[in-house]
Amino acid sequence: MAGSIRRLRKVPTLSLRARSAHKGDFGRVLVVGGSRGMIGAPALAANAALRGGAGLCTVAAPETVQLAVATLCPCATSIPLDCDGQGVPAATAARQVLASAAKADVLAVGPGMDRGEPQKTLLRALLEQTRPIVLDADGLNNLADIDGWPERRRCGLVLTPHPGEFARLTRRDVAGVQAAREAAAVAAARQWIDVRAENMPPLVVVLKGAGTVVTDGRQVYVNATGNPGMATGGSGDVLTGLLGALIAQGLGLFDAACLAVRAHGKAGDLAAARLGETSLIATDLLDFLPAALQRHAPTRKKRK
Repeated sequence: MAGSIRRLRKVPTLSLRARSAHKGDFGRVLVVGGSRGMIGAPALAANAALRGGAGLCTVAAPETVQLAVATLCPCATSIPLDCDGQGVPAATAARQVLASAAKADVLAVGPGMDRGEPQKTLLRALLEQTRPIVLDADGLNNLADIDGWPERRRCGLVLTPHPGEFARLTRRDVAGVQAAREAAAVAAARQWIDVRAENMPPLVVVLKGAGTVVTDGRQVYVNATGNPGMATGGSGDVLTGLLGALIAQGLGLFDAACLAVRAHGKAGDLAAARLGETSLIATDLLDFLPAALQRHAPTRKKRK
């Protein structure tokens, strides 16, 4: 890889919470996603955001599925987005999401979103606002179809592609990406952040897979936790919500991504140790996130 790059060996930790803290102190996450046939994805992300420590979480989902999504994440609030006669987000949905984004600390965009022109219109608008975004799943697939998207960006951005999504974003083949994962991730981060002048908001690439690579083009972290049991539908949605929660609590985008992939993988390892890799499903990760995160949070002294 051209140019020097710093390697992160130890991930950051969370701060001890003040006893006088309230939910507003730990950030607001807005999850944007969901569609007919994919109601579980935004719910998994919302539940992971709350398990990850976010004080508040709201899901913005098409009105055709909003109530169904809400039943799967009872601790989150939800917003019904306007739809056309086919159940696809209407033009007014972008304005609804932008209004909600103004009240959030971070957006988690893409889980279950589906692909199409309305989704791309929404994504273009979100790239031009200033709240940080974690972009995953169909958010990435729609992004790959938007020409010149790096020039549009005004927000901090964390991209969390698996190798197939990364290949679509970079116009490369999956085999080539997998043959040099770290180099490919670093090169992409540098390309996407160097298209404009200085003082750009940060951009972080999280190339998922065995040995997930996290990089902002200047520093890199290669994760060692996780196992093949996590290769199951919904696992990435959990990571998206967790990452959003850590950003909402004040971590920088790169630090949040490093901690999120490590804790996410550790939750998978704890789940596999109890349940086996074959039977592991994404909701199991939610159950083991508390134990995984405890390893990266200070311990409160017991009162005498």
